[in-house]
Amino acid sequence: MIQFIKPGTNINFIGKRNTAIAISVVLIIAGIVSIVVKGGFNYGIDFSGGTMVQLLFKKDVSIDKVRKGLLKTNMGDSIIQHYGGSREIIIRTKESSEVLEDIGEKIKGALISEFSKDDFEVRRVEIVGPKVGKDLKGKAILSLFYAMIFMLVYVWWRFELAFGVGAVIALLHDVLITAGAISITNTEFDLTIVAALLTIVGYSINDTIVIYDRIRENLKEQRREGYADMINKSINETLSRTILTSFTVFLVAIILFLFGGEVIHGFALAMVIGVIAGTYSTIYIASPIVLFWESSPDRRLLVKKGK
Repeated sequence: MIQFIKPGTNINFIGKRNTAIAISVVLIIAGIVSIVVKGGFNYGIDFSGGTMVQLLFKKDVSIDKVRKGLLKTNMGDSIIQHYGGSREIIIRTKESSEVLEDIGEKIKGALISEFSKDDFEVRRVEIVGPKVGKDLKGKAILSLFYAMIFMLVYVWWRFELAFGVGAVIALLHDVLITAGAISITNTEFDLTIVAALLTIVGYSINDTIVIYDRIRENLKEQRREGYADMINKSINETLSRTILTSFTVFLVAIILFLFGGEVIHGFALAMVIGVIAGTYSTIYIASPIVLFWESSPDRRLLVKKGK
């Protein structure tokens, strides 16, 4: 097994926990402020409802020319932007009751005045009603909520309540940091972002459990050391594995972000932020929560055997 960290390394992560937590609080507040100021996220049609049309042109095309053609319809005030290149256009407009074929033909007819019918093609048309969008938004929130509850129950059963609470607080930290970054960058919030958040929850809890396992082993074998030293030692002993795993996931995410195209751009961005936040929270959030619990006057941390 490759080890980037030499055995016996003793970086004082726990000693810097207060500074790390302060940084996390600042980042989370910045994200919340961004969400509040903007009145929510930049929701895609998955959640907001509406119509999205994707056009592919044979040559580079200007947004102004497309908008000029659409002025003849009620889609002239739509959001029109390039999509992955100067030859592709995305048109987003308010909810429509028309069927997909009618909208496609309507746009073709409107653009004929500015372009030849052979100059472009309609690649995709999607319609989501407002009720469906609202329902999807509610289910997305519930999916994240249930994921965290199940993680709490599992880690509580696997270890102890202190570990479960620490894990869930770390997961909440990762979700808030990632959601804040999505808001600040004004990235479209759609179902792919929800998928990324759920993936981050799964990745982060895996990383946390590895360190928790080592903490439990060290608590059983060496009880003369203080809990802070024991937890810090456990983090250092698993640091090589943490760096190797995080780097490989981050590398894939950053490649998707740079070369994956617009369709998965939001997903890749959320994964890049989430992997960084997940690795950070495992060390500076999840582990210190266990220490805080153990250091409280009425602590009841018991290390289970045989789990």
